[in-house]
Amino acid sequence: MRLSRSLASATAAVVLVLCLPYEAVPHARVKRPAPTEPFGAECRTKVTGSQVTAYCHNPYPQTDGVSLHVECDRWWDLDTDSATVDAGPAMTVRLTGRCWEEVRSAWITHQKR
Repeated sequence: MRLSRSLASATAAVVLVLCLPYEAVPHARVKRPAPTEPFGAECRTKVTGSQVTAYCHNPYPQTDGVSLHVECDRWWDLDTDSATVDAGPAMTVRLTGRCWEEVRSAWITHQKR
């Protein structure tokens, strides 16, 4: 009779453990990746006719190399890529570019320095 009571108690304990919600069960420790430092200047680009002007402000402690790329609308008009300009911490830089005629698109690329 004692055997059946202890067996019943053990069975009840196993059933209770198996019925626990998933969050209550202990999990193995998993290494989370280290948070990456924020990076990248915030840039505003303005197109006026055939002129492109971009202002990039870097609020972060790491230097950001920014470049302006201008794609012209006409097939004979040359697309341009500016030289990379370093935007240091808390620094604002101005980039300019142009086409002979209309501008199709303009964008900024970032490079860690």
